[in-house]
Amino acid sequence: MKFKVIREGILKPLQQLAGLVERRQTKPILANILLVLDGNALTLTGTDTEVELRARIQLGEEYPFGRATLPAKKLLDICKSLPEGAELLIEADDQKALLRSGRSKFSLVALPPDDFPDLEDGQFEVQFSIQQRYLRELIEKTGFAMAQQDVRFYLNGMLLEVSENNLRAVATDGHRLALGDRDILWQGAGIRQAVVPRKGILEIPKLFGSDDGELLISLSGNHLRAETADLRFTSKLLDAKYPEYGRVLPKPGERYIVADRDALRQCLLRVGILSNEKFRGVRLTFQCGVLVARASNPEQEEAEESVVVDYNGADTEIAFNIGYLLDVLGVVKSESVSISLADANNTALIRETVDDKTLYVVMPMRI
Repeated sequence: MKFKVIREGILKPLQQLAGLVERRQTKPILANILLVLDGNALTLTGTDTEVELRARIQLGEEYPFGRATLPAKKLLDICKSLPEGAELLIEADDQKALLRSGRSKFSLVALPPDDFPDLEDGQFEVQFSIQQRYLRELIEKTGFAMAQQDVRFYLNGMLLEVSENNLRAVATDGHRLALGDRDILWQGAGIRQAVVPRKGILEIPKLFGSDDGELLISLSGNHLRAETADLRFTSKLLDAKYPEYGRVLPKPGERYIVADRDALRQCLLRVGILSNEKFRGVRLTFQCGVLVARASNPEQEEAEESVVVDYNGADTEIAFNIGYLLDVLGVVKSESVSISLADANNTALIRETVDDKTLYVVMPMRI
């Protein structure tokens, strides 16, 4: 395999691939990326066997077909070190690669491309398009609620549920839940569900979402694929049934509070300074026209602050993990939020006042 490429043409794809490839691998081939040369198109692929990314770039001229694998990080570091506009000549076979640019010459160890793993394509039964920024926003607004290293491994991921003209994302760690809907064009019958692992979900906003371009999403029984004309990302799915999240969605309660998002967030940030570092509890008292937040810690230190809210119901006191509330207030975009409570023992339903397609459920705690 032999071809020339301008530094800027290959640098961004290498940065995307190197961020995906794990540095410490049980198999040396997984620290490499696969390069496939076909005419004037060069395809670069990186994988850890759980997720895979393929980037396609156009070259200035046509070349004979060729394949090779090269160390991802070393190739990236070489390209980053070259001056802007530099031309890079790459010659590679199954064992060695020679890179030349100007007066610089690098010799790298290559591995046989036949050893490079390929994520199974399978039969993609569901396909739909969505604007990149809408999917990125959906993941950013819900992904924080995914569990991390929970023994219930299906919670360490996000449920994507496709129904007619609707994509729903659900994430929960068992103590809080985030749910969001976005419009799509899919005329299929019934409901299709896929549980995407945490790593796969977190990669999507990094790779896509910088513009309003369309993103094609495909789902099979084992994989999710997201692709544009020059980038294709594939993730394995978790083989698990997601909890029936509908059972934990509370009905709107009798106590309905509307608060300025930023004022409430700043109030909780200040009060949280003196909360118990282990349990992070904060006690909220809703009174007519005001919310009072209180926190204390084992050192007998206390903090209290009030914020004006729109509330005319009965006095109610309820405790939450302050981190869960701040996570919600950190991702919502509206100037105000609504909080619905049935009573002091029930979960809170939090919504943006201008977005009825996203909601958050937070369980109370005892302190």
